[in-house]
Amino acid sequence: MKKRVEMTVKSVSEIALDTFEMTLENAYTATMAIPGQFLHLLVGDHTLRRPISIADIDYDQDTVTILFKQIGDGTRQLASLEVGMNVNAIGPAGNGFTYDQSMNSALLVGGGIGIPPLYCLGKQLRENGIEVKSVLGFQTDQHIFYEEKFQELGETYVVTDDGSYGYRGFVTDVLDQAGYFDHYFSCGPIPMLQAVTNKLGKISGSISLEERLGCGVGACFACVIPAGTEGFYRKICSDGPVFAAEEVIL
Repeated sequence: MKKRVEMTVKSVSEIALDTFEMTLENAYTATMAIPGQFLHLLVGDHTLRRPISIADIDYDQDTVTILFKQIGDGTRQLASLEVGMNVNAIGPAGNGFTYDQSMNSALLVGGGIGIPPLYCLGKQLRENGIEVKSVLGFQTDQHIFYEEKFQELGETYVVTDDGSYGYRGFVTDVLDQAGYFDHYFSCGPIPMLQAVTNKLGKISGSISLEERLGCGVGACFACVIPAGTEGFYRKICSDGPVFAAEEVIL
């Protein structure tokens, strides 16, 4: 059973076009969270909670940081919360990233608002002595965030759809420049994940699915995704959101 908690807003700011960074304090959540998990937030009078990935964890300050895009009334209300206000959260929810700590190098491939959980993971990989390379895809230069933070982790390639910054095109257009790596981790929209997994073929990889959820705890079956070829399904909220690249059918 996931725990419901009240989290206190410590800071909130717009860091890119329509993209907000919010730091929330709760000792239980910060202690239990791992990269790849998410918070299921109750905002205003909305019935459905908003699943938002954890972008950073500060175990000393009892805080977690989330990034979200303001795309509707729920996220607009979330962005309007002020320092000192509380927000109800279920979490940390879902299963986060796991990895072989003996590997030498990892490639992070993220698109848009799928990038935040990869930063949290990248920090942990670096702390464990694993080389990190990153490929980050954005719509335009106005949407770019955390570029310097990823550069602190290792070699970073930035791609924009319109070429207004970095390379022009899609993340798959620069994957070849990343060179060798032992394992890749990717998060972003389904079409991007399809392209990445197709491009990287049989290379060992993990993917995190960014989808709208229902209950967020595996009870409503609103987020099932096909797995294997024998009619099996997996629930993104409780079985994921992180899966082995070959585990689900995108």
